[in-house]
Amino acid sequence: MTPTGPAPTDAAQTVDVVALGESMVTFLPSGPGRLADVPSFERGIGGAESNVACVLAAAGHRAAWVSRVGDDGFGDHLVEAIGAYGVDTSAVTRDPERPTGIYFRTAGDRATDAHEVAYYRAGSAASAMSAGTVDPAVVRSGRVLHLSGITAALSEGCLGLLRELTERRPGRPIVSFDVNHRPGLWNTPEGPRVLLDLARGADIVFVGDDEARAAWGLHGAHAVRAALPEPDVLVVKHGRAGATAFAREPAPEDVHAVPGGEPAGPVGVRADRSRARRGGGRADRGGAERGGEQAAEAAVFVPALRVDVVAAVGAGDAFAAGFLSATLRGLPVRDRLRHGHLMAAAALTVPGDLAAPPAREHADRLAALDDDAWGTLRLGPGWTQAADRTADRAQEEVRTP
Repeated sequence: MTPTGPAPTDAAQTVDVVALGESMVTFLPSGPGRLADVPSFERGIGGAESNVACVLAAAGHRAAWVSRVGDDGFGDHLVEAIGAYGVDTSAVTRDPERPTGIYFRTAGDRATDAHEVAYYRAGSAASAMSAGTVDPAVVRSGRVLHLSGITAALSEGCLGLLRELTERRPGRPIVSFDVNHRPGLWNTPEGPRVLLDLARGADIVFVGDDEARAAWGLHGAHAVRAALPEPDVLVVKHGRAGATAFAREPAPEDVHAVPGGEPAGPVGVRADRSRARRGGGRADRGGAERGGEQAAEAAVFVPALRVDVVAAVGAGDAFAAGFLSATLRGLPVRDRLRHGHLMAAAALTVPGDLAAPPAREHADRLAALDDDAWGTLRLGPGWTQAADRTADRAQEEVRTP
């Protein structure tokens, strides 16, 4: 994704999403092979939360990134590069004593045994974040606060900060939490339990079914929901198969309008069952326990798209950004999942972590395809610039005997 330059900021405008977490300077290999064999690397940026902020800003939302970087050249690069995507970086602080984190990775799929990542983040500036070093008013200034489990693993101070931010209290923003289970970052076996506790305090939770199996021994989306009844929205990702969203329907008195969208619940979500029965999968009706009461909800599954993968990195962050973007717009649950898949497809068809998102009109047209056309859609490098021809081709393939 090519930066377009800093977006103008207006203090009177409400930030759509505040993302808090560590970003690092990434060194991407010039070719395949082991780290020991790669002759050169290209510099980039990488961080789960800042990736989400960059994609949202590029998609036209007001996004801010809150973090801590070293008073060094790598810190300069991170702030400038992330700001160039249109993300507000004014709340990023400098640490004169701790360095900015960096990491190296190989070009292969991170899900394979051949994939290597070498982190140099111990004692980084971001690991010094805590409830005492982050301005709570700034962090809670957006409509959505996006967090991930990676931050919780960095230090006791970071964990304390996330516990405070996921504590349920009146007036807090929508809290979005991507579990992002990274076993290598935790120095305690309590990591999985900590992540489960943090997820229970969030309003929107993203977790892969592989993560749920590895961390919590849970098998299947409904088992994950049973263990996590508290969030109003739970998205369980099934890799190349698709994703399931459990969305609780708010009581009528809790429904309020989202600017520019249809009515939504207190977390910007309403389970629209009439539309969820169609469009890319199955919708089940059920309920989830919260506060001792049974709340109606829909479980919606949407299959993933067929993608000609260039690099299997950044898709999870892009999916979260697409889902949150559609949530902010008040779209139905099915469309939120579809926009998540479209953003993930954009990330999968470029070499790095960040990809230019499709124009909103282009994404909306693809998300509105009928089930058969969605199922035949195949996306490859450059598809985000293909405009409406992508949707036309999908419809033509469905009509062709």
